Amino acid sequence: VQLQASGGGLVQPGGSLRLSCAASGRIFSDADMAWYRQAPGKQRELVAAITRGGDTNYGDSVKGRFTASRDIKNTMYLQMNSLKPEDTAVYYCNAKLYGMGYWGKGTLVTVSS
Repeated sequence: VQLQASGGGLVQPGGSLRLSCAASGRIFSDADMAWYRQAPGKQRELVAAITRGGDTNYGDSVKGRFTASRDIKNTMYLQMNSLKPEDTAVYYCNAKLYGMGYWGKGTLVTVSS
């Protein structure tokens, strides 16, 4: 399983970004997916999770601002609104499939004026 995250960049506080995570292979529909982030000097934390059935769960710090979704082909998204400087981090996508976890390379999101 290969995962490729994209869509990061520099945005001003209050702005929006949409991240994408493309999964290789034909197993995407069987995988539970998630977004994690890691800020400098901090541990990696869960941002949002979306099951293969479409159920979602969010970290407390992003509830009401971020929305995870997935299409039926191979891509997961994270719509991030009302961004704050504390959202600055490298964002990673994760897939859980048949008891195994897979990580993609991260994409950097910087929220700064």
